[in-house]
Amino acid sequence: MQLLLTNASRPLIFPVDAVDQRGELVPTPIAGEHPLTLYVDKCEVVTLMTLGQAPEALAIGYLRNQRLVSSLDELAAVQVDWETDAVAVTTRRGVKSLTKKLAKRTVTTGCGQGTVFGDLMEEVDSIRLREDVRLSEASLFAVLEAVRQHETIYNAAGAVHGCALASNEGDESRILVFIEDVGRHNAVDAIAGRMWLDDIDGSDKIFYTTGRLTSEMVIKTAQMGIPFLVSRSGLTEMAWRIASRVGLTMIGRAARKHYLLFTGRSRFEAASAP
Repeated sequence: MQLLLTNASRPLIFPVDAVDQRGELVPTPIAGEHPLTLYVDKCEVVTLMTLGQAPEALAIGYLRNQRLVSSLDELAAVQVDWETDAVAVTTRRGVKSLTKKLAKRTVTTGCGQGTVFGDLMEEVDSIRLREDVRLSEASLFAVLEAVRQHETIYNAAGAVHGCALASNEGDESRILVFIEDVGRHNAVDAIAGRMWLDDIDGSDKIFYTTGRLTSEMVIKTAQMGIPFLVSRSGLTEMAWRIASRVGLTMIGRAARKHYLLFTGRSRFEAASAP
């Protein structure tokens, strides 16, 4: 079944003038930020503040991670219209109990206040991540180096978070998808959408984020079936508890050759024993 899909990425950087400490005019690039209201079968769901890099993937990934749809086949159309700052999603058979699911809302610690509908912990115990895959130090360091060298909006303009989906191939590990947005929860949702659109299996992949590791990030990573979560930042106590509960291998404070392994140690292969 064919999915009707727009391709409506916005300009990501805008030039403005600023004045520096010497009083001199400095042309400066800044990141975009746009409201995008998501409608599902004409029902308003949420307004996302987004960079606009991948709005269709963001909408699809949001619905996926909120468990409002369970497969790409349920969607007939995803159409973004920036004149109305809206994305209209049309499903093939409707979303069961949509009003009930939207009634319970949790405001998360995501940048710009992420929102999770339904019971935040409802599906955690049903998640099963692969136990037969391993993450080596060589893979970890290769991903960190690939992210470091990746040309980013953050390097040009700041004010955004980045997330990457990477392969797990030792020192040949590489970035498969890289998305930046004004909130890290948007970036992870957009990657979830791209995984569906590109038919990418996450069960042996590595997810990297520049932002802190919160319960929302852990749950979404596990929902996508990805067993390895890496961040250059720290983590919250709830993130640690949930990652331990689902068996996620979670690494924080990761940069160049440094890292802290917090959970899922059985999947990690260090170069030398401690």
